[in-house]
Amino acid sequence: MQVRQLNHSDAEHYYELRLEALLTNPDAFITTYEQEKQKPAPIKTTAERLSNETSRTFGLFISEKLAGVVTLLKETHPKFSHKASILAMYLTPEHRRKGGAEYLLSETIQFAKSIGLEILHLSVVTDNHPAKKLYKKMGFTTYGTERKAIKLADQYLDEDHMVLFLEK
Repeated sequence: MQVRQLNHSDAEHYYELRLEALLTNPDAFITTYEQEKQKPAPIKTTAERLSNETSRTFGLFISEKLAGVVTLLKETHPKFSHKASILAMYLTPEHRRKGGAEYLLSETIQFAKSIGLEILHLSVVTDNHPAKKLYKKMGFTTYGTERKAIKLADQYLDEDHMVLFLEK
């Protein structure tokens, strides 16, 4: 098991995993599979996103295959520059509950500390109990619940907003 920061050369593998994530766990993401598939030049766009200065995407590799991802999005306003958000975390179903998600998130948190970040935020669908259990284990605490945060065709989903204060 290895975690490393993804770059433009990982774009195709990342994009394939993102499509899988949108099909496997559609309620966990704002973007739909159909929206993602309609984007023009998706590999080029993904490569540009992986080279963005304000975000870092980390990949979990198992037997040299990309098995999980998470993105750290830094705030850009000077008064918020001590904060970042954890976004788009996903692990392939066959690699869940084996320690990979914890390892991936732990490495991302260590990177956040190394660049001087002090606060990490994330949002998680309220009934995504495995994800919430992981985030709580990693030290995140819930500071609010947004009712009807996500609107699907036939229902609403609530989201818990969580925070982790990093030690300096």
